[in-house]
Amino acid sequence: MSAQKRTCLAIVLAAGEGKRMRSARPKVLHELAGRSLLAHVLTTVAAAGAERVALVVAPGHDSVVKEARSLAPDIEVFVQSPALGTAHAVLAAKPAIAHGYDDILVAFADTPLVQPETFARLRGALTEEGRAVAVLGFRASNPRGYGRLIQDSETLVAIREDRDLRAEEAEITFCNAGLMAIAGATALSLLESIDCSNAQGEYYLTDIVAAARQRGHGAIAVEAPEDEVLGINDRAQLSVAEQVFQNRLKIRAMQSGVTFIDPSRVTLSYDTQFGQDVLVEPDVFFGREVKVGDGVTIRAFSHLVGAEIGPNSIIGPFARLRPGAKLAEDVHVGNFVEVKASTLGAGVKANHLAYIGDATIGAKTNIGAGVITCNYDGFGKFRTEVGAGVFVGVNSALVAPVKIGDGAYIGTGSVITDDVAPDALALARSRQVEKPSWAKDFRTKHRKT
Repeated sequence: MSAQKRTCLAIVLAAGEGKRMRSARPKVLHELAGRSLLAHVLTTVAAAGAERVALVVAPGHDSVVKEARSLAPDIEVFVQSPALGTAHAVLAAKPAIAHGYDDILVAFADTPLVQPETFARLRGALTEEGRAVAVLGFRASNPRGYGRLIQDSETLVAIREDRDLRAEEAEITFCNAGLMAIAGATALSLLESIDCSNAQGEYYLTDIVAAARQRGHGAIAVEAPEDEVLGINDRAQLSVAEQVFQNRLKIRAMQSGVTFIDPSRVTLSYDTQFGQDVLVEPDVFFGREVKVGDGVTIRAFSHLVGAEIGPNSIIGPFARLRPGAKLAEDVHVGNFVEVKASTLGAGVKANHLAYIGDATIGAKTNIGAGVITCNYDGFGKFRTEVGAGVFVGVNSALVAPVKIGDGAYIGTGSVITDDVAPDALALARSRQVEKPSWAKDFRTKHRKT
């Protein structure tokens, strides 16, 4: 039976306290490219074919459960108490294991870089006759401190901790990543046979290899790249994982038709979407839920979150697009312009020093420098509606709620508080007054005193 047709339960271990993160947040809720470590793992095991997920948490980690259920409402949650090792954590999900799945995947919520294809290879390794356990391993550049995978030809003989290595095993660089797949038919009997006869008095999941061999079942190691199995225990490792994941995202984007002037100086979100022929200059930040159309240029030092950018638009430099910004094609949003919860029609130009919030701007409207939509009165938000082909002069304030008709012209320095009819000129400023010699007299007076 192929792995694709076999039933699968994924057990995701998320009971660690993560004290080395020095954080009030549980470790697995820290983010990688805008998404929690836990969310990355849950998404990955689902993509690897797990139709059910069991989450093992520590007591009181309600925020972890909430995050998990926001992604998988039907997830089964089990509490490990007390914490007596990794095998003990897996057995906390015993009721889920007892349902009788063909494959059991064991994943760690703090190891978010494993690819779905890697989990699928682990499952596939179980289909070979007699194999009850498939362990994920990697070739470590510095194996010191890691448990080693001891093999005899293609058979996994044991997982040996670094401190227990024999002299002839010290040079082995093939190390244990901790993740594994277990054949469902033997999973419970193998897990329950693991004892705690060690100095720590804990039940180690690594002992399942010896347990399988004692019962005449085969075990095998499956290799993955070292950076794919990086576990996160502190913020330094989180930073390393971020760079690995960012590199994946950027390679994928470049393969789909995006040019980064300097990829190392751009930050993407896990869900950033790009069209073709997009150019991104250095020092641009993409937060969650950003969609970029074909032919868009995003200039340096721009910050985008929750925005949708239409084809052939130009953003920045130093532009900020906040959630709800929806730009049609050929829109120009220039330096020090901020757009929030607003729709800008085709050909709109706001090239300098403007704030557009809670507004609808019609096609081919020009927003001058220093223009703001006054959308907040201290208690509520109000909308500004600007028609097509409008010219809004520099340093104008549009006080919402207000509507400006198509083709209207707003004079420079106006404060618009009333609706403006289509094609009208609106001026809302005091007339200029000039007093001859006033400045000269003022200076003469003050020089005498």
